[in-house]
Amino acid sequence: MYPYELFLGLGLYEIFMVLGFFLALLYFRFLADRIGLGAKLQNLVIVCALAALFGGYGCSVLTQAVYNALESGHFEITQSTGATFYGGLVGGTAVFLLVYFVAGHVWLGKGEPRRYLGQVTEIAAGSITVAHAFGRLGCLCAGCCHGRVTDAWYGIYHVYLQQKVIPVQLFEAIFLLALCAFLTWRFFKGKKGNLALYLMLYAVWRFFIEYLRADDRGATIVSFLSPSQLTAIVLFAVGAGLFVWGMLRERKHNSHGA
Repeated sequence: MYPYELFLGLGLYEIFMVLGFFLALLYFRFLADRIGLGAKLQNLVIVCALAALFGGYGCSVLTQAVYNALESGHFEITQSTGATFYGGLVGGTAVFLLVYFVAGHVWLGKGEPRRYLGQVTEIAAGSITVAHAFGRLGCLCAGCCHGRVTDAWYGIYHVYLQQKVIPVQLFEAIFLLALCAFLTWRFFKGKKGNLALYLMLYAVWRFFIEYLRADDRGATIVSFLSPSQLTAIVLFAVGAGLFVWGMLRERKHNSHGA
């Protein structure tokens, strides 16, 4: 890890976060161009992504504050509150969709945002994995979201703990990039359901990798599950529902076409 300032008050954590966001936008634009999505729609998505970035961050901090309150009985938001990815994902998605439909109705015309929503979400799934992967590299450098203490050869020295820990952030970054490659392959094969698969596959990964993490993330109403594990179960169910719904819808469309 390298939790030190490099220039202008910025460290590798902030640099990786910003890099991940812009690479995610480039990923979206590349795939959007490949399927012929118009410039106006792509610009709308960029505006939505910026709104989701700020809204999602606020939701991630608020969610972590709630988890902390469930554990301590005291709700507060300070510089040390922390943030949680799932809170940012859910909140950021809500902000994205709100701006997408409200601004899109004016920007693109009535009914147009809904028409392209499926294509946007198919690409967005991969974009999320790109941003998240680089964000985890930022976490690795900052030392947050760290794993359990270990003496294994793959452990890395944690400056603040002064011990070697499991680099779960690095493992997750590798998993997310592999997931991005898989979703991109499916996209070019013309397969649907990328967003649903992302929710399910990441949920499974996150549920089990939590057993290797050691940073305190508060509590939930289910005492034997971490906040992320409980959220992973819920989002897996959401992803499974979306996947089944998409299959049924495609089957119905194909049967009518026949």
